[in-house]
Amino acid sequence: MHKKSQLPEKQCPVCQRPFRWRRKWARDWPQVRYCSERCRRARRSIQ
Repeated sequence: MHKKSQLPEKQCPVCQRPFRWRRKWARDWPQVRYCSERCRRARRSIQ
C-alpha cells in the first residue's frame, strides 16, 4: 500500500489544481487529464 504523498500527481488544465492518482484510474492514468467530470465538461467553455 502506498502513502498518499507518494502517489503520482497531475495538474488539471481547467481549474489548475493538482490531483492525485485514484484506483479507478489505474488502467487509464496516462490518458487522465481532468480532475473531475465537471472540469471535463467545462473544457469546451475555456478553450
